[in-house]
Amino acid sequence: MGAGGEAGTGSPSPVSRMNRPANLKIRLAGLTGWRRSALLAGLGVAAAMALPPVHGLPLLIPAFVGLLWAVETSPGPGRAFTAGWWFGVGHFAAGLAWISFAFFVDAPRYGWMAPFAVAGMAAGMALFPAAAAILSYLVFERRLTALGRVLVFGALWMLTEWLRGWVLTGFPWNLLGTVWVFSDAMVQLAALTGVYGLSLLAVVAAAMPAVLAEPVSGGGERNRWMPVLAAAGVLALVWAGGEWRLAGAGNDTVPGVRLRLVQPNIPQNQKWKRELRWGHVLKQLEMSNRPAPPGRSPTLVIWAETAVPFVISGPSQLTRALGRAAPPGGLVIVGAPRTVGSGAASKELFNSILAIDSQGRIKGVYDKHHLVPFGEYVPLRSVLAVGKLTAGRQDFSPGPGVRTLALDGLPPFSPLICYEVIFPGRVAEKNNSPQWLLNLTNDAWFGFSSGPYQHFAAARLRAVEEGLPLVRVANTGISGVIDPYGRVVRRLGLGREGIIDSPLPVETAYSPPFSRLGPWMTGLIFIMAFGFGFLLTPIGSLREDRQAG
Repeated sequence: MGAGGEAGTGSPSPVSRMNRPANLKIRLAGLTGWRRSALLAGLGVAAAMALPPVHGLPLLIPAFVGLLWAVETSPGPGRAFTAGWWFGVGHFAAGLAWISFAFFVDAPRYGWMAPFAVAGMAAGMALFPAAAAILSYLVFERRLTALGRVLVFGALWMLTEWLRGWVLTGFPWNLLGTVWVFSDAMVQLAALTGVYGLSLLAVVAAAMPAVLAEPVSGGGERNRWMPVLAAAGVLALVWAGGEWRLAGAGNDTVPGVRLRLVQPNIPQNQKWKRELRWGHVLKQLEMSNRPAPPGRSPTLVIWAETAVPFVISGPSQLTRALGRAAPPGGLVIVGAPRTVGSGAASKELFNSILAIDSQGRIKGVYDKHHLVPFGEYVPLRSVLAVGKLTAGRQDFSPGPGVRTLALDGLPPFSPLICYEVIFPGRVAEKNNSPQWLLNLTNDAWFGFSSGPYQHFAAARLRAVEEGLPLVRVANTGISGVIDPYGRVVRRLGLGREGIIDSPLPVETAYSPPFSRLGPWMTGLIFIMAFGFGFLLTPIGSLREDRQAG
């Protein structure tokens, strides 16, 4: 096809013989069968290694250059689709391997499902890179320039990431923009563009060396390198802009609010054992009441998701016991399963956050609304004869949605349970804005794997996008306090038992553009990148296409 240049033809030109990237592109075009599939899956694995906790950022370059070349040199749309799909299989199998840990919590019952779950998830998620690949192929037939193809490919990758956050309830885990979280400065762009702009930046910068395989004229080798140098320059500008933003960031905290985060580090396979459950509660009560330095006693104590391994249906002896964790005049916020209604037919079960005062009274409730398929409920239960992974036979019911909780003595906040924090632009009410985000989670399901690190990275990006501090409390880690610029103020690592005492950072003075515009900003960025890719196309090529039509 035209987009492939000399790489799509039988014999290399003299330019190609002198150009190693062009020769590599030709060799890639000649691969077929399992060799091609294995190479593309391997490139997908390499791209996953750029994500937390590995942060192998340079691996993005061969990964996306190879994928773009594979799309450009595909003999038809079907081969382009399979190129993106195999890349996606490798990428998601490596990036989501941590989900297998959840099936080994109850290994005799669910362990056999682990390889099928990872393979099935990878195969399904790979449809999104496959969609980006086939759409790119179809657009490339308009004879875009090499630089134009890189921009269009990056824009379409970003579009399919956005779609991944919505299709079948959505799963925007490991959006490629997450690769930048190793640098506080680089992630500041998310305040303007959201993580999707960071994804576009990562794909375009990584794929830009693909233009080195193109023939050049006039300026010779210097012209060949100009797009690559320009991409490096954009990265430098983004970093400099982030440093400039951080230079003006303050470290102010909310007066009179002192947090205590409780991380008990209770293994998931022990959490719901009948003979241990009350001991888990007593352990967290003791941690909550440990002495603090003079003048720094906590005013709010926070436990993790389902930290209370009992079902709460209202004020009771249990809530009065939990109230002992609340500071005088303050509150304890806990995660616990909660039931509403009476009778087996009408009773509903929720995964909840409850605010309890020192008298054991429930002062506020939030019910998780974005439930995990097969983890908290079974889709198509009448057809699928499988149980959910969480304790109990009954499915959880979804809550009403994102909301802002206002409690005495605290700035209003947006409660988020577990992976509700991974959805860009959907973590805070727009008409009733909170002043901070609270994320309770239980990553004990995923042991010592990459999952908790990736989850924590997503939480940091939400703080930047919304311009709000984020407090994260996890059963086994990673717990922490994150300021509205995504900087980690306090952190307790994975697999550690302990408490974090910290003040609450204040929100930014002005709401970031992404928090106000959300999907409109994402759409604008897509249109700009996609449109600019077409603007780089020679007018003559478009005229020839019209005549051919």
